[in-house]
Amino acid sequence: MKAHKVLLAAVGIGVVWQILAWVVDRAILPSPAIVLEAFFSEIGKDLGYHFAASLWRVVASMLLSVAIAAPAGLLLGQSKRLDQFFAPVIYLLYPIPKVVLVPVVLLFLGINDASKIAIIFLILFFQILVLVRDQAANITAELLYSVRSLGAGRRALFRYVYLPASIPAILTALRQSIGTAVAVLYIVELIATQRGLGYYIYFHGSTLFDYPKMYAGVMAMGIMGLGMYFTVDLLQRKAAPWQYGNEA
Repeated sequence: MKAHKVLLAAVGIGVVWQILAWVVDRAILPSPAIVLEAFFSEIGKDLGYHFAASLWRVVASMLLSVAIAAPAGLLLGQSKRLDQFFAPVIYLLYPIPKVVLVPVVLLFLGINDASKIAIIFLILFFQILVLVRDQAANITAELLYSVRSLGAGRRALFRYVYLPASIPAILTALRQSIGTAVAVLYIVELIATQRGLGYYIYFHGSTLFDYPKMYAGVMAMGIMGLGMYFTVDLLQRKAAPWQYGNEA
Protein backbone atom coordinates (compact mmCIF):
# COMPACT_ATOMS: atom_id res chain seq x y z
CA MET A 1 0.00 0.00 0.00
CA LYS A 2 1.42 3.35 -1.06
CA ALA A 3 2.00 5.95 1.68
CA HIS A 4 0.24 8.72 -0.25
CA LYS A 5 -2.90 6.59 -0.54
CA VAL A 6 -2.95 6.05 3.22
CA LEU A 7 -2.46 9.80 3.75
CA LEU A 8 -5.33 10.63 1.39
CA ALA A 9 -7.56 8.14 3.19
CA ALA A 10 -6.65 9.72 6.54
CA VAL A 11 -7.50 13.18 5.19
CA GLY A 12 -10.82 11.88 3.86
CA ILE A 13 -11.70 10.34 7.21
CA GLY A 14 -10.76 13.59 8.92
CA VAL A 15 -13.05 15.60 6.62
CA VAL A 16 -15.99 13.25 7.23
CA TRP A 17 -15.27 13.36 10.97
CA GLN A 18 -15.27 17.17 10.98
CA ILE A 19 -18.56 17.30 9.11
CA LEU A 20 -20.14 14.84 11.55
CA ALA A 21 -18.83 16.90 14.49
CA TRP A 22 -20.54 20.00 13.06
CA VAL A 23 -23.79 18.12 12.47
CA VAL A 24 -23.91 16.39 15.86
CA ASP A 25 -22.63 19.46 17.72
CA ARG A 26 -22.22 17.65 21.03
CA ALA A 27 -19.31 17.14 23.42
CA ILE A 28 -19.44 13.41 22.76
CA LEU A 29 -18.05 13.97 19.26
CA PRO A 30 -15.27 16.59 19.37
CA SER A 31 -13.62 17.82 16.20
CA PRO A 32 -10.43 16.22 14.86
CA ALA A 33 -8.43 19.33 15.80
CA ILE A 34 -9.44 19.05 19.46
CA VAL A 35 -8.63 15.34 19.52
CA LEU A 36 -5.25 15.90 17.87
CA GLU A 37 -4.45 18.55 20.45
CA ALA A 38 -5.32 16.10 23.25
CA PHE A 39 -3.30 13.37 21.55
CA PHE A 40 -0.09 15.38 21.26
CA SER A 41 -0.42 16.81 24.76
CA GLU A 42 -0.95 13.32 26.26
CA ILE A 43 1.41 11.17 24.20
CA GLY A 44 4.37 12.23 26.33
CA LYS A 45 2.44 11.62 29.53
CA ASP A 46 -0.22 9.05 30.46
CA LEU A 47 -1.12 8.12 26.89
CA GLY A 48 2.47 7.19 26.06
CA TYR A 49 2.67 5.02 29.19
CA HIS A 50 -0.53 3.13 28.32
CA PHE A 51 0.54 2.86 24.67
CA ALA A 52 3.80 1.18 25.71
CA ALA A 53 1.94 -1.29 27.94
CA SER A 54 -0.44 -2.28 25.14
CA LEU A 55 2.34 -2.52 22.55
CA TRP A 56 4.33 -4.84 24.80
CA ARG A 57 1.36 -7.17 25.23
CA VAL A 58 0.64 -7.41 21.51
CA VAL A 59 4.26 -7.81 20.42
CA ALA A 60 4.94 -10.43 23.11
CA SER A 61 1.89 -12.44 22.08
CA MET A 62 2.85 -12.25 18.39
CA LEU A 63 6.42 -13.40 19.01
CA LEU A 64 5.24 -16.20 21.28
CA SER A 65 2.64 -17.39 18.78
CA VAL A 66 5.16 -17.47 15.91
CA ALA A 67 7.75 -19.27 18.05
CA ILE A 68 5.28 -22.06 18.92
CA ALA A 69 2.72 -22.21 16.09
CA ALA A 70 5.14 -22.02 13.15
CA PRO A 71 7.24 -25.08 14.10
CA ALA A 72 4.07 -26.98 15.04
CA GLY A 73 2.50 -26.15 11.67
CA LEU A 74 5.64 -27.22 9.82
CA LEU A 75 5.69 -30.48 11.75
CA LEU A 76 2.05 -31.23 10.93
CA GLY A 77 2.59 -30.26 7.29
CA GLN A 78 5.49 -32.70 6.98
CA SER A 79 3.82 -35.63 8.76
CA LYS A 80 0.48 -36.90 7.47
CA ARG A 81 0.20 -39.23 10.44
CA LEU A 82 0.51 -36.40 12.97
CA ASP A 83 -1.81 -34.20 10.95
CA GLN A 84 -4.51 -36.88 10.84
CA PHE A 85 -4.21 -37.29 14.61
CA PHE A 86 -4.39 -33.56 15.51
CA ALA A 87 -6.68 -32.33 12.69
CA PRO A 88 -9.96 -33.13 14.54
CA VAL A 89 -8.72 -31.25 17.61
CA ILE A 90 -7.75 -28.23 15.51
CA TYR A 91 -11.08 -28.17 13.68
CA LEU A 92 -12.93 -28.29 16.99
CA LEU A 93 -10.92 -25.53 18.70
CA TYR A 94 -10.18 -23.19 15.78
CA PRO A 95 -13.74 -21.82 15.25
CA ILE A 96 -14.33 -21.12 18.97
CA PRO A 97 -14.18 -17.34 19.67
CA LYS A 98 -11.20 -17.08 22.00
CA VAL A 99 -12.73 -14.08 23.80
CA VAL A 100 -15.11 -16.45 25.60
CA LEU A 101 -12.05 -17.98 27.27
CA VAL A 102 -11.14 -14.72 29.02
CA PRO A 103 -12.73 -15.72 32.38
CA VAL A 104 -11.04 -19.13 32.27
CA VAL A 105 -7.62 -17.69 31.47
CA LEU A 106 -7.99 -15.08 34.21
CA LEU A 107 -8.81 -17.79 36.74
CA PHE A 108 -5.70 -19.78 35.83
CA LEU A 109 -3.18 -16.98 35.18
CA GLY A 110 -4.56 -14.12 37.28
CA ILE A 111 -4.98 -10.48 36.31
CA ASN A 112 -1.38 -9.79 35.28
CA ASP A 113 0.09 -9.36 31.80
CA ALA A 114 0.40 -13.12 31.33
CA SER A 115 -3.37 -13.60 31.07
CA LYS A 116 -3.74 -10.80 28.52
CA ILE A 117 -0.86 -12.07 26.42
CA ALA A 118 -2.29 -15.61 26.60
CA ILE A 119 -5.68 -14.54 25.17
CA ILE A 120 -4.09 -12.81 22.17
CA PHE A 121 -1.68 -15.72 21.78
CA LEU A 122 -4.57 -18.19 21.49
CA ILE A 123 -6.08 -16.19 18.63
CA LEU A 124 -2.83 -15.87 16.70
CA PHE A 125 -1.68 -19.43 17.43
CA PHE A 126 -4.45 -21.23 15.56
CA GLN A 127 -4.41 -18.87 12.57
CA ILE A 128 -0.65 -19.27 12.12
CA LEU A 129 -0.79 -23.02 12.79
CA VAL A 130 -3.44 -23.70 10.13
CA LEU A 131 -1.90 -21.50 7.44
CA VAL A 132 1.63 -22.84 7.96
CA ARG A 133 0.42 -26.44 8.06
CA ASP A 134 -1.51 -26.03 4.81
CA GLN A 135 1.43 -24.28 3.13
CA ALA A 136 3.87 -27.00 4.18
CA ALA A 137 1.48 -29.77 3.13
CA ASN A 138 1.01 -28.22 -0.34
CA ILE A 139 4.70 -28.29 -1.28
CA THR A 140 4.94 -30.29 -4.50
CA ALA A 141 6.30 -33.82 -4.35
CA GLU A 142 8.57 -33.08 -7.32
CA LEU A 143 10.40 -30.40 -5.34
CA LEU A 144 10.86 -32.72 -2.39
CA TYR A 145 12.12 -35.55 -4.61
CA SER A 146 14.60 -33.26 -6.35
CA VAL A 147 16.02 -32.04 -3.03
CA ARG A 148 16.17 -35.58 -1.63
CA SER A 149 18.04 -36.70 -4.75
CA LEU A 150 20.81 -34.30 -3.76
CA GLY A 151 21.20 -36.14 -0.48
CA ALA A 152 19.08 -33.91 1.76
CA GLY A 153 17.72 -35.49 4.90
CA ARG A 154 14.72 -34.49 7.02
CA ARG A 155 16.61 -31.67 8.75
CA ALA A 156 17.82 -30.21 5.44
CA LEU A 157 14.32 -30.43 3.97
CA PHE A 158 12.97 -28.56 6.99
CA ARG A 159 15.61 -25.83 6.75
CA TYR A 160 15.85 -25.31 3.01
CA VAL A 161 12.37 -26.25 1.73
CA TYR A 162 9.61 -26.24 4.35
CA LEU A 163 10.73 -23.22 6.37
CA PRO A 164 11.36 -20.82 3.43
CA ALA A 165 8.09 -21.90 1.79
CA SER A 166 6.14 -21.25 5.00
CA ILE A 167 7.52 -17.80 5.91
CA PRO A 168 4.96 -16.01 3.65
CA ALA A 169 2.17 -18.00 5.33
CA ILE A 170 3.41 -16.96 8.78
CA LEU A 171 3.50 -13.29 7.84
CA THR A 172 0.13 -13.49 6.08
CA ALA A 173 -1.42 -14.97 9.21
CA LEU A 174 0.11 -12.23 11.35
CA ARG A 175 -1.10 -9.49 9.02
CA GLN A 176 -4.62 -10.90 8.95
CA SER A 177 -4.67 -11.28 12.73
CA ILE A 178 -3.48 -7.82 13.77
CA GLY A 179 -6.94 -6.23 13.68
CA THR A 180 -8.42 -9.05 15.73
CA ALA A 181 -5.51 -8.98 18.18
CA VAL A 182 -5.87 -5.24 18.79
CA ALA A 183 -9.65 -5.58 19.23
CA VAL A 184 -9.20 -8.37 21.77
CA LEU A 185 -6.50 -6.31 23.48
CA TYR A 186 -9.07 -3.59 24.13
CA ILE A 187 -11.43 -6.13 25.69
CA VAL A 188 -8.85 -7.75 27.96
CA GLU A 189 -7.57 -4.35 29.09
CA LEU A 190 -11.02 -3.51 30.42
CA ILE A 191 -10.72 -6.30 32.99
CA ALA A 192 -8.87 -5.80 36.29
CA THR A 193 -6.06 -3.57 35.04
CA GLN A 194 -4.99 0.03 35.18
CA ARG A 195 -2.49 -0.13 32.34
CA GLY A 196 -3.10 -0.18 28.62
CA LEU A 197 -5.00 1.73 25.97
CA GLY A 198 -8.21 -0.21 26.64
CA TYR A 199 -8.21 1.01 30.22
CA TYR A 200 -7.22 4.53 29.14
CA ILE A 201 -10.08 4.77 26.63
CA TYR A 202 -12.71 3.39 29.00
CA PHE A 203 -11.55 5.44 31.99
CA HIS A 204 -11.55 8.75 30.18
CA GLY A 205 -14.73 8.05 28.24
CA SER A 206 -16.97 6.38 30.83
CA THR A 207 -15.59 7.67 34.14
CA LEU A 208 -14.15 11.14 33.51
CA PHE A 209 -16.27 11.90 30.42
CA ASP A 210 -13.17 13.46 28.88
CA TYR A 211 -14.08 12.70 25.29
CA PRO A 212 -11.07 14.33 23.56
CA LYS A 213 -8.72 12.09 25.59
CA MET A 214 -10.96 9.10 24.92
CA TYR A 215 -10.71 9.65 21.17
CA ALA A 216 -6.97 10.30 21.55
CA GLY A 217 -6.73 6.80 23.04
CA VAL A 218 -8.72 5.38 20.15
CA MET A 219 -6.38 7.16 17.75
CA ALA A 220 -3.34 5.74 19.56
CA MET A 221 -4.75 2.22 19.34
CA GLY A 222 -5.42 2.72 15.63
CA ILE A 223 -1.88 3.99 15.07
CA MET A 224 -0.49 0.98 16.92
CA GLY A 225 -2.49 -1.45 14.77
CA LEU A 226 -1.62 0.40 11.58
CA GLY A 227 2.08 0.51 12.45
CA MET A 228 2.13 -3.22 13.18
CA TYR A 229 0.25 -3.96 9.96
CA PHE A 230 2.73 -2.03 7.83
CA THR A 231 5.69 -3.57 9.67
CA VAL A 232 4.47 -7.08 8.89
CA ASP A 233 3.58 -6.00 5.34
CA LEU A 234 7.15 -4.72 4.85
CA LEU A 235 8.58 -7.99 6.18
CA GLN A 236 6.36 -9.93 3.79
CA ARG A 237 7.50 -7.81 0.85
CA LYS A 238 11.09 -8.65 1.73
CA ALA A 239 10.41 -12.36 2.30
CA ALA A 240 8.01 -12.90 -0.62
CA PRO A 241 8.43 -10.10 -3.20
CA TRP A 242 6.76 -12.21 -5.92
CA GLN A 243 3.42 -11.74 -4.15
CA TYR A 244 3.52 -8.00 -4.94
CA GLY A 245 4.81 -8.12 -8.49
CA ASN A 246 1.60 -6.77 -10.07
CA GLU A 247 0.78 -4.18 -7.39
CA ALA A 248 0.21 -0.72 -8.72
